[in-house]
Amino acid sequence: MNRLSDLFLSIILLVILSPFLVLISLIILLEEHKSILYVQIRAGKDNKRFKIYKFRTMIHGAEKKGPVITHGYEDRRITRFGMFLRKTNLDELPQLINILMGDMSFIGPRPERPHFNEKFKHILEWEARLKIRPGLTGLAQVKNGRNPHDPSSKLKFDLDYIKRKSIVLDIQIIALTILNSINPFKFLK
Repeated sequence: MNRLSDLFLSIILLVILSPFLVLISLIILLEEHKSILYVQIRAGKDNKRFKIYKFRTMIHGAEKKGPVITHGYEDRRITRFGMFLRKTNLDELPQLINILMGDMSFIGPRPERPHFNEKFKHILEWEARLKIRPGLTGLAQVKNGRNPHDPSSKLKFDLDYIKRKSIVLDIQIIALTILNSINPFKFLK
């Protein structure tokens, strides 16, 4: 998607979803009595740092010992409502603000924390992911799941997206993202 499409669609979605965003915020506040948003530094296009916004899904202070990769839905730091938000990908909705601000696009490689970019940079072509604006969703997420544990596999899909980037592929990724988000079998896990 181009910048104009991202800007237009993010504004429309923020307006349409605003009552829903408020409701999610209130539930998080009632459950955790702490901050509603989780803010984290990520590396964007050309390795430019930005603050990414997510709804809080883990207990406050879950990363006191430093950055860690979440271990799927079994991670005990995830709150009950946080589990629902993660399984439906609703925790990612505040990133519409990141898209509005130009830090992200709807489709592209998911932005990593600088710590993990540094850790994975030894993987051939890892830094190629930083040549385009990161996305809310991407080919790696729809093909490999929300938290792929193998960075090489994730990179393969990200490079494939960068190589084949088109409006048709973007529409396919958006459709698969929506289908994955509403998949009722995710709730059986």
